[in-house]
Amino acid sequence: MLKLGEKGAILQRDKKTYAIAPHIPCGVVTPELLRRIADVSEKYNAQTIKITGATRIAIIGIQEEDLDQVWQEIQLDKGAAVGLCVRSIRSCPGSTYCRLGKQDALGIGMELDKRYHAKSLPGKFKMAVSGCHLSCAESWVRDIGLIGLKEGWQVVIGGNVGAEPRIAQEIASGIDDAGILQAVDKIVLCYQESAQKGERLGKTIERIGLEPFKTALQ
Repeated sequence: MLKLGEKGAILQRDKKTYAIAPHIPCGVVTPELLRRIADVSEKYNAQTIKITGATRIAIIGIQEEDLDQVWQEIQLDKGAAVGLCVRSIRSCPGSTYCRLGKQDALGIGMELDKRYHAKSLPGKFKMAVSGCHLSCAESWVRDIGLIGLKEGWQVVIGGNVGAEPRIAQEIASGIDDAGILQAVDKIVLCYQESAQKGERLGKTIERIGLEPFKTALQ
């Protein structure tokens, strides 16, 4: 029997009901999906439907005995909302839709989601992809942030929000689409090999410096 955490269920303040946060890559939905979420939420008397900071849609106030059926009917994978792993990838519309977009943030974000969502790592890990320097996906406060510039992708690492917020540091710039995916792979591998358990990337950088990550990109 699966534990509640393995069912993607998060106990709520009332200590009786649960929230689930299905995985919605880069926050892209369809009318059909929205209708399904609404129908399931109504059927099982959810207290609230909440768009989260990670661009998921949380269904809050589900009874424990209904969890299995809700997941079956919602027809979505569980979102990596807790644990030492890669959480949902944030992305702005990028050059696909936004007139200000310089790079394909949505396309790169979707590819990173396929590669990394829920991947186990030494610590909680977040990524964001912004299509221009306005950084609408908040790339400067993510473990890995990508920012689209006219000449290519800028890479910043080590940012986070929380009790000890940290602004990311630039590590590379002017990288094309193929190169940016390779760069992320190398940064993640370096972090995986260097970080202590529970340590965010920013803390790893404070302990060992940026140089190992710069070397990894060479």
